[in-house]
Amino acid sequence: MSKTAILIDGGFYRKRAKYLWGEKTAEERAKELEAYCYAHLNHKDGREERQLYRIFYYDCAPVGRRSVYHPLTKRNVDLDKSNTYTWAKTFLEELKRRRKFAVRLGELSEQMYYNLRPDVTKKLMLGQITMEALTERDFIFVSQQKGVDMRIGIDIASITYKKQVDQIILIAGDSDFVPAAKMARREGIDFILDPMWADIRPSLFEHIDGLSSMWGKHPPSKSGGSLS
Repeated sequence: MSKTAILIDGGFYRKRAKYLWGEKTAEERAKELEAYCYAHLNHKDGREERQLYRIFYYDCAPVGRRSVYHPLTKRNVDLDKSNTYTWAKTFLEELKRRRKFAVRLGELSEQMYYNLRPDVTKKLMLGQITMEALTERDFIFVSQQKGVDMRIGIDIASITYKKQVDQIILIAGDSDFVPAAKMARREGIDFILDPMWADIRPSLFEHIDGLSSMWGKHPPSKSGGSLS
């Protein structure tokens, strides 16, 4: 039996899950994430059965007690009173309570602002909409994560050198993981990347042992961890 660790880039997962399966409550998204991980464990790919070591979830804690200026309403938004803050806080608390989950939190950059969504900017530049037609829904909150990639790399190195697992499944979408993946593979770890059906650069294939995404745009009603 292969002992498997699942590592999740939280910001990437939340963005892709919303695109693939729509908006959900914090409780529903946490249950979905757990089920998605267990779908990996139950997936039959011709290898021996997988035994879960631990699920590592990496994200940033929501920012509270801070105001950010909104260019449309021309007033400050109290982040700790926003729906986004409440959702994120509830979501993380849900994950912390789940068996075999380890939550690793980085920080958000001090630079935070509201910006037009890319699709709205395109419509505005093409003259398809006017400035007067803009609403708050056309803006997104923008901030940069700090320390998340570093924590992922440290944990990959730690569990690899301590021989705690035989396989690592990384749910992520960029190439920042490549140095850690190369190190793990040199130490005999079977390294699987799950980009959740997002396109990856062809050159990344030489740094992983396999590519595997679950469910697609039509998740089952029950899968391993059960969505119901």
